[in-house]
Amino acid sequence: MGPWMMGGWNGGWGWMGGGISMVIFWVLLIAGVVILVRWIADSGPARYGRPRSEESAEDILKRRYASGEITKAEFDQARRDLA
Repeated sequence: MGPWMMGGWNGGWGWMGGGISMVIFWVLLIAGVVILVRWIADSGPARYGRPRSEESAEDILKRRYASGEITKAEFDQARRDLA
């Protein structure tokens, strides 16, 4: 019986089984690090800070005035404050 049969290296898997195990280990380790880094980046202060909106303050003000949330006087005052 050669070492590649049952009872050989690595419980019968030979050098190939050990190599595959090592590759799987490194792939899982690297994937875990990538997932961890993405999770940390997504939960950082940028997520809770300013919203990622392209709408300007004046656009929001116009929308609020058009929907009736604010009066003409409040609209004019807010526009002066923004300028």
